[in-house]
Amino acid sequence: MKKLFVLFIALSLCLVNYTAHAAAKNAAGKKTPARQTRALEPPFRSFIVVEANGGKMIDGSNINERRAPASITKLMVAYVVMGRIATGGIKLTDKVTVSKEASKIGGSQVYLKEGEVFTLEDLMKAMMVASGNDAAYAVSEYVAGSKDDMVNLMNAQAKMLGLADTEFHTVHGLPPAKGEKEDKTSCKDLAILAREILKSPKILEWTSIQSDTFRGGKFILTNTNKLLGKFTGTDGLKTGYYSQTGFNIVATARRGDMRFIAVVMGSPSGKIRDSLAMEKLQKAFAQYRMMNVVKKGEVIEQDVFLIDGKYRKMKGVTEKSFLYPMDVDKKGAITKEILLPERVKGEIKEGQRLGEMLIKFEGTMVGKVNIVSPVYVPKANLFTRFIRRLGLNI
Repeated sequence: MKKLFVLFIALSLCLVNYTAHAAAKNAAGKKTPARQTRALEPPFRSFIVVEANGGKMIDGSNINERRAPASITKLMVAYVVMGRIATGGIKLTDKVTVSKEASKIGGSQVYLKEGEVFTLEDLMKAMMVASGNDAAYAVSEYVAGSKDDMVNLMNAQAKMLGLADTEFHTVHGLPPAKGEKEDKTSCKDLAILAREILKSPKILEWTSIQSDTFRGGKFILTNTNKLLGKFTGTDGLKTGYYSQTGFNIVATARRGDMRFIAVVMGSPSGKIRDSLAMEKLQKAFAQYRMMNVVKKGEVIEQDVFLIDGKYRKMKGVTEKSFLYPMDVDKKGAITKEILLPERVKGEIKEGQRLGEMLIKFEGTMVGKVNIVSPVYVPKANLFTRFIRRLGLNI
């Protein structure tokens, strides 16, 4: 009995070894189908980070790549509107009647109805907070007369700002229908536009709103910019998306005396886009400190002789302050070059430009500040001017 048991164990082990060998041979003879692994999408197609005050580029990639901005197009609509308001052509309290065409615009909307009346400010808020395409259309018709005329104004402004990569065909940024052209711009151009828009406090006021009401409280406006309340200091500006172009954002945040703008285009998801924008902004705030290079009213220790002035000579002062973001890990030299004429004719008005100061970082010009007269200097009397022309120093 014992011998039979030992024989059974031996036969079992042989069978296991044979089965394993056969399986290994079979596996070696066949090619395992390759796993179809989808390549990870890049977190962006292009991006840029700039310091808002002077425009210094902090970081970026493919900054001139032309892409569709989607709803970010509305930033240029807002810029045109605020320009018209600044010249007194229109007011935010103006009443705007919604047209049939505006009521038919789809996508993100506040469901305007033909014949409804809103103030221009209400519609601007609907456009900038909730990205209402119908609101953008209604605003454009009121401000420019028609959608096409607004597009022309937008392109004219783009040209004036030097936005070489930009062309607009819509006022809302929706994808083009068959036969229509797509809006195009770049991260670099959007950063330039954002810097200009930051000069309008009202736009920042709107874009910093996380939630508000519309149509007498019957409709809730929810901001599409999720960095608000999530990233400290964020107060604008605009997001944009449709499937062909991806997720885009122009974000700006301020902490203390520093403000940065981050533009991200072509992200595969809103979450990735927002994370990247926050990462880039956080890095900029951590890496840079604002240096007060020039103070407003700083006296220039170089005399300017006044040929006709009541006073013989004067010292100019700087017209404004100049701040420059300095990398905390670098100690590059800031230099100032004074450009002033030796002599100036005629009377001198207070604030009159006399010359300029060029500010350079590591030999490259990064800014300039006008040097102006701190006071009014009338002409000297005729006798004094005659004597001076004879070479006498009085």
